Amino acid sequence: MKALLQRVSEASVTVEGEVIGQIGPGLLILVCAVHGDTEANAEALANRIGKLRIFRDDDGKMNRSLKDTGGAALVVSQFTLAADTTRGNRPGFSAAAPPEDGRRLYDHFAAAMARDVPVQTGRFGADMQVALVNAGPVTIWVEA
Repeated sequence: MKALLQRVSEASVTVEGEVIGQIGPGLLILVCAVHGDTEANAEALANRIGKLRIFRDDDGKMNRSLKDTGGAALVVSQFTLAADTTRGNRPGFSAAAPPEDGRRLYDHFAAAMARDVPVQTGRFGADMQVALVNAGPVTIWVEA
């Protein structure tokens, strides 16, 4: 699985004009399942993200995890993280997991994250508008 993390002071996701998820300080996590991913990959990714020390401590160093800060996670599915841009001008997405697998692994990932921190989610497969205030900015790519 792949994830793009953005440390945020706030973030929200809107579908058809309705805010369906929003958080204050924490992480916006854009997540994508690829062919061959399993629940074990979703668990490993959630555990890895939960332990990443990417939040400032009292000395201003990135030395605290999301759980340490009491922050929340906004988890949004984004199959385009699987884009292949090596040929031509149109990205290919054949590496992304089929929708039924992607949904199952997305849900599993969000549930695994929710064991340690408050989690809000987007809506799998929906046309979503995501708003955020990137804190730092800090943006990190993670795979498991």
